[in-house]
Amino acid sequence: MSETSMSKEYLGIADMMTGMMMVFMLIAVAFMLTVEASKNEIERQKDAMAEIAEMAERSRLQLNKELSEEFAGNLKAWNAEILKDNTVRFKAPKVLFKTGRSTLRRRFKSILSDFFPRYINILQRYASEIEAVRIEGHTSSDWLGANEMATRYLNNVELSQQRALATLEYCYKDTSVTEKQRVWLRKVLRANGLSFARLILKADKTEDVEKSRRVEFKVVTKAEDRLYQILERSRSE
Repeated sequence: MSETSMSKEYLGIADMMTGMMMVFMLIAVAFMLTVEASKNEIERQKDAMAEIAEMAERSRLQLNKELSEEFAGNLKAWNAEILKDNTVRFKAPKVLFKTGRSTLRRRFKSILSDFFPRYINILQRYASEIEAVRIEGHTSSDWLGANEMATRYLNNVELSQQRALATLEYCYKDTSVTEKQRVWLRKVLRANGLSFARLILKADKTEDVEKSRRVEFKVVTKAEDRLYQILERSRSE
């Protein structure tokens, strides 16, 4: 092979190596830009989540204040409590329903007639922030005559759902609730039977049978939904 041919071959290899190096450099730059963009997007998502969480916390505290002030004189008589997340818990099972039944007892109807219109009047001030108002039925893990866990669970699923629905129906039909409020309630009011999925435990971590049998009114905010969407988007990316 002549010197000229060898020079051309070396030049060709050098050009190819230079081209490959340029490709690798472009890939590296693109990768770094992608990483930087990802970091920026993560930071933006963190900022958005922090802002949403801060707004949600302010609303939660204000709503808690209003609910507590409104019902301060009733909670003891109703055997009810307002939790930090603004759940209103009715915890007197013998007042709510007969054992194994889903028909509201007279005393519980009286309580709901006093409670629900006032409750909705407050919530409507936060209507733009509320995704759902859930009426939840909760039971203990007991079921008379049933020892198998699956049977007890399924029977209590049905019972808790019927109780939540019966409570929703009574509240929705309350004569103190206006038609305008019912229009809003149709969008947000839900009945959920949770069986004994969320038991209340004693200090020794055993089930508190009486306290586990309860009805709760729970507010779900749109902030929670927005946070979920951000988390889902970050996972997909």
